[in-house]
Amino acid sequence: MGRSYRCFPMMADSSDADAAPPDVLRVRDLPPGAADALLASHGLQLHFVDDATPIPGSFWGEPEAGVIAHNVYVRGDTPVHSMLHEACHLIVLPVERRAQVHTDATDSVIEEDATCCLQIILADDLPGVGRHRLMGDMDAWGTPTGSDRHGRGSSRMRTTPAPSSRSAGCRIAEAGRPHLPPPPPLTTLQVPAPTAP
Repeated sequence: MGRSYRCFPMMADSSDADAAPPDVLRVRDLPPGAADALLASHGLQLHFVDDATPIPGSFWGEPEAGVIAHNVYVRGDTPVHSMLHEACHLIVLPVERRAQVHTDATDSVIEEDATCCLQIILADDLPGVGRHRLMGDMDAWGTPTGSDRHGRGSSRMRTTPAPSSRSAGCRIAEAGRPHLPPPPPLTTLQVPAPTAP
């Protein structure tokens, strides 16, 4: 699978390898237990990796979050938006597909768009984050185009243009949580009888 981050814009200049990483919220900035509880509410397990050690299942490399099956791996310096993005990749997948995920969650544009929207919506469930801060962090962080986010060479290249996080597929997240009626109980579903050929 090849991933294309359609909801992340490009950084203005990714050619300076010595540039400091953007000032974004990091996992260490969250209240203790907040991220664990949010991910657990969606059937995911958050794992903390020691600082300066490789992050299992990280597609983009450190400090980006990693995914393996129903597990999300982070360090203290992992950006909150990265943790949410990778977690949301797993949330939008059917449970049986989660078990197959290792590092690269999808090559589906629809799943990527759903992931981007959901990460913005779920940011409201993390104290001190919220959708507007998360989108600002996403814009500040950027995405690679043949080099990683901080100018080091990489073989991963974005394959589709990246509209702003505030446009395109993520616009629905700006409007708020969808308020859909609950599905009917299973006992009231009417299944049509099979017809003879």
